[in-house]
Amino acid sequence: MPPADVPPVGTRIRQARLARGTSLRALAREVGVSASLVSQIENGKSQPSVSTLYAITTALGISIEALFEAGEVTTASPAAAAPGTVLHALAAFAADPGRRIGPLVTPDEREALELDSGVVWERLGHVPGSDVDFLLVTYRPGGASSSSGGLMRHTGTEYGCLTSGELILTLGFDEYTLRPGDAVCFESTTPHRYRNDGDVPATGIWFVSSVVQ
Repeated sequence: MPPADVPPVGTRIRQARLARGTSLRALAREVGVSASLVSQIENGKSQPSVSTLYAITTALGISIEALFEAGEVTTASPAAAAPGTVLHALAAFAADPGRRIGPLVTPDEREALELDSGVVWERLGHVPGSDVDFLLVTYRPGGASSSSGGLMRHTGTEYGCLTSGELILTLGFDEYTLRPGDAVCFESTTPHRYRNDGDVPATGIWFVSSVVQ
């Protein structure tokens, strides 16, 4: 997906916030970040982390996909996300929900999203019309789903099975150690965070549904 096709994410966040009647400070309070950061994101001066983006979209009652789908033309110029950044990778994943990925996806054909927190998501397939991400997830040693240490939450549910390494899942007030063969499932609105405290990569298969059960 060419960077020029990526819509202005900050503008869409501002539109969703105003449509919901939420002030900038109220949104910042709900997400747990500063009002200054939200303002910078809306103005295209800062790119949110994945966990912050999830928190913002959850607070506004919209999906991440909605930020990247083609829609009405805004007064602001489209802000191109730089290749290799989190927003560019998210846009590539979510920009065309009608596009089929598969039925066969070989390792060298996978779309990959690499986070600066030491996590790699590889997309294993997609059926048009479905709201499920089918992912191979790798947490490098020291990697975590949130580099800030904060818990993230988003709409839908997720199911995962660890195939190698060891992973720590913080889910609400509880903490679990996942080892090869262990599986997890929970509502994604529950605050959560994964981290790899080990010396080897932790890898697993994840299904993340954006549909609210």
